[in-house]
Amino acid sequence: MTKNSAAIMLILLVDDEPEILDAWCRILQDKGYEVNCASHGVEALSLLATILPDLIITDWMMPLMNGAELCRRLKMIPKLASVPILVHSSGLPPEDETKNWEIYLRKPVSVQLFLATVAELCKKTR
Repeated sequence: MTKNSAAIMLILLVDDEPEILDAWCRILQDKGYEVNCASHGVEALSLLATILPDLIITDWMMPLMNGAELCRRLKMIPKLASVPILVHSSGLPPEDETKNWEIYLRKPVSVQLFLATVAELCKKTR
């Protein structure tokens, strides 16, 4: 596949389900995105000490640090505060939760909708 303008876009994908992490990673890479993966929020924050992604995609329900806490912490780090966050989860965020993300997609979601949402969020960082 020919690489397109998305090839320069770096995505951090965070999910505790290895099969989902692997599947979305492969799908995004096939579309030309560079993808780093983490299995929970603590690992994601560790990776973010060395990378600056154009988009962060995170699950909501994870061990060690869930998506809500990850989103809160990301918004407190100046260099990451403006990075768009896509929450992709089977659970719904609590209604009283402060919205620290741009878009919420409930699992399962079609590949077409997922990729369209990723592309739209990546446009905002260019």
